[in-house]
Amino acid sequence: MGNDEEKWKDRLRQHILQSLQAKQALLEDPSLFQALSQSCRMAEQTYRQGGKILVAGNGGSAADAQHIVAELVSRFFFDRPALAAIALTTDTSILTAIGNDYGFDKVFSRQIEANGMPGDLFIAISTSGNSPNILEAIAAARKKSIQVIGLTGQSGGKMASLCDCAIRIASDSTPRIQECHILVGHLIADHVEQAFFKPQDHV
Repeated sequence: MGNDEEKWKDRLRQHILQSLQAKQALLEDPSLFQALSQSCRMAEQTYRQGGKILVAGNGGSAADAQHIVAELVSRFFFDRPALAAIALTTDTSILTAIGNDYGFDKVFSRQIEANGMPGDLFIAISTSGNSPNILEAIAAARKKSIQVIGLTGQSGGKMASLCDCAIRIASDSTPRIQECHILVGHLIADHVEQAFFKPQDHV
């Protein structure tokens, strides 16, 4: 029993260490930190020109999309006016209609065709960088002159070269990548709040 418990605790420590290492790269890798900084500026510019932010992903990344949008529309650190943002993962009628009529690869691109406008910003989330419906959504955004931030993993997949800014988390582990993606979402939300509303020292 003692050996089993120690193995389990070692596994916990290893997961935590891997998560810390992926986050440390965001801080210490110059190109990665530059991409993070650029993404914050892109979000700020989107709101300065009256646009909105659209976010999409699959599975856990769908939850991340909704989480990021909640921080923008509701609040992050303090009370302030709502910011325009839409998670393309939430309307079951739209998702099932598009999936049934056009196929699952179109569930996000069709919504961008309908609701995206020039000056908007699309945050595309895919840990592999190869999710077909995310690639289709990026293509749809391009057709409408919508800038794209890609949140992906170390390899970048097919999507990295298609984005205006790609944040490639320094890991090949889906859980570690997703943990960093939500950190990036929080940093974007914080930057926008600080840029538009009263600054607060919340760190």
